[in-house]
Amino acid sequence: MRSRPSPAAALSLAALAVFTIWITWRAKRLETGSQDSEAPVALLHKPAPDFSLPTLDGRTISLANSRGKNLVVSFWASWCGPCRLELPVLRSFYQRAHKADSDFDILTINLDDEREAAQRAANELKLPFPVLLDPQQKSVHAYGVFGIPMLFVIGKDGRVSYSTTGFNPSFEVMLATQLGIDPKVLAEGGPNAKPGN
Repeated sequence: MRSRPSPAAALSLAALAVFTIWITWRAKRLETGSQDSEAPVALLHKPAPDFSLPTLDGRTISLANSRGKNLVVSFWASWCGPCRLELPVLRSFYQRAHKADSDFDILTINLDDEREAAQRAANELKLPFPVLLDPQQKSVHAYGVFGIPMLFVIGKDGRVSYSTTGFNPSFEVMLATQLGIDPKVLAEGGPNAKPGN
């Protein structure tokens, strides 16, 4: 004969079910955003909010220290599926288009609560650019991030010139255009490509 679960066990199962539904909804909302991925953001053509955040390798990077260069700033998390699609494309773009005297840099801001999760994902994805940590999500609020991945291009003048939310497999061309990079550099394999490769 089967025994019925105790009221405490039934309540625990119900609470777990509600929590699972809520966390799934929250994660999906962050991944897809609550607005259209091409919707204009409040910061477009305005000064980018400054931030000063620690990196996985122990440095501190601030936006103010990066003035004079174009910046690509991408918000992501290890648990975000579309982020895990976008970051390898961003890595490939960086490896093909960035060189020592480039006038652009890429910074990624990780939103995981745990540093270890960010470190594992950055290692798995072999990210060659700085990964900044923002577990309190101060920069998320300053930038009005409503979904991830969310990417901003900040011009040399410190103003936001472009923003998009969600993963678009062809965003390399958009980045090249925004950063003034000849798309042929991407097609030919980058500034360090050897003839015949």
